[in-house]
Amino acid sequence: MKNRVIDEIETRLRAAFAVTALSVEDESESHRGHAGWREGGETHFHVALTSPDLADMSRIARHRAVHSALGPELVARIHALRLTLAPG
Repeated sequence: MKNRVIDEIETRLRAAFAVTALSVEDESESHRGHAGWREGGETHFHVALTSPDLADMSRIARHRAVHSALGPELVARIHALRLTLAPG
């Protein structure tokens, strides 16, 4: 069963980009005891996104586009967001 934050991330990214491939993983458990970790997870995520929409963007522009698509309210609830972004 997927958790709520993963569903929100996937929904928002699919709405904002023409997604070729998308993987969202909750990595919170591997950060247990570190800053920002809380019981129940949903604090640390890895997003791997492939989209032709990213083709003409710099690395920084790609990261900004993902953060913009997620929105400030959702981003504020996430302690760490590791992004692997590729055109295609």
